[in-house]
Amino acid sequence: MNDIVIKAEHLSKIYKIYENDIDRLKETFHPFHKRYSKDFFALQDVSFEIRRGENVGLVGKNGAGKSTLLKMITGVLTPSGGTLQVNGRIASLLELGAGFNPDMTGIENIYMNGLLMGQSRDEMNDKIDDIVAFADIDDFVKQPVKTYSSGMFARLAFAVNAFLEPDILIIDEALSVGDSFFQSKCMDKMRKMIESGVTVLFVSHDTYAVKNLCERAFYLHAGKLIMDAPAKDVIEVYRNEIVRMRRELIGEDADKVATLIEEAKLSQADDDTKDFNIPTDAESLSRGKEIFEKNATYNRVQDGRAELINVQLMNLDGEIISDVMFAQEVILRMVVKFNQNIECLGMAYHIRNATGIDLIYTDSRFNKTKAIFDGKRGEIYTIDWKFKVELRQEMYDIACVVSTPIDDKLMDANICDYVPCALQFNLVSPDVYSTMVGGYVHWHNDLKINRVTNA
Repeated sequence: MNDIVIKAEHLSKIYKIYENDIDRLKETFHPFHKRYSKDFFALQDVSFEIRRGENVGLVGKNGAGKSTLLKMITGVLTPSGGTLQVNGRIASLLELGAGFNPDMTGIENIYMNGLLMGQSRDEMNDKIDDIVAFADIDDFVKQPVKTYSSGMFARLAFAVNAFLEPDILIIDEALSVGDSFFQSKCMDKMRKMIESGVTVLFVSHDTYAVKNLCERAFYLHAGKLIMDAPAKDVIEVYRNEIVRMRRELIGEDADKVATLIEEAKLSQADDDTKDFNIPTDAESLSRGKEIFEKNATYNRVQDGRAELINVQLMNLDGEIISDVMFAQEVILRMVVKFNQNIECLGMAYHIRNATGIDLIYTDSRFNKTKAIFDGKRGEIYTIDWKFKVELRQEMYDIACVVSTPIDDKLMDANICDYVPCALQFNLVSPDVYSTMVGGYVHWHNDLKINRVTNA
């Protein structure tokens, strides 16, 4: 029983619904307590137990009761029926800026929230630098939070809650306003918190994020808990329900699908005829360098022998891009500088989704052991990878690494430079592809169909 941090038994939340304000007054002052209202169950007869260290996702349509449940767990709302027990210190991101005094600066709000969470002034002094660095809102941290954008609210709120060592962390779509780089940082931090034993309740309409981050999930519908199971099973049921409802809403349009596929084929054929030779002058190599250098400050690993000085994503005309069409051919360029003489330098990249899961990995060792041989100190090289992007519609990170082999088989390597978030790109596509690509990656096959019997 000691490892149960949240326990709900027959939990309900009821709101009275009135047709107009007059009915509200009539019910309030009626001498015989006649009802003029109807009961709306935001949550109805919900029971569950969550143990210490579990990471639980909550899915369901808007109005299903997810936020109501989280607000009751945090004490913002009181149950109308049933019982709820919470054991442990809670940090929550339910509404942006909740718990912040708008007239106080970011620094002052950090200390105030720490004190409310039971942290001493000395403990907050030890954490303040880490919180400010993670939030990364520059000098705005010294300004009143009423001047913040929604993105700044999200950064500061997550940083404060993540570094105050909660027993339970609750997040309700608060990260959706942050940029992709910040979202990647948050997902990485959440994983580390889960590994340390923090219980996480995570609400998101991104079913892939729930599936990849959470081991268990609740499916709420019309205020009822209709499924409590492993996240992969819950997400499968929830996705099927979404597809069913979408089909009922918009119906099937076979002609539109065929047209979009044909257009994509023509676009792909055009790309195949374009040149792969991209300029390597100093101006071209420096494009986007400022963004890369900022991204590269996050969890970078270096030994000083060689370094990535820029990473670019380009179309076949050599133009820097951040939006990529489905099936578009692109060039990923790594710009590498040698700080020492190196006999053999290999290269690799990972493409990751917003939750940090590696979807694609490519290594120069797989391309007939391609590498840079006898690189001299001070030399600069470009490594251009050309590939076709066939992923589902989403935001992606690209991690880049350069390394030297440890043994003759090139199976192990010493890292010279590893940048976990070198750049981000957004995969955009016609609506048809967002439904046709059932996984993250569209896989090419050689397809042959034979008729072996006659009708």
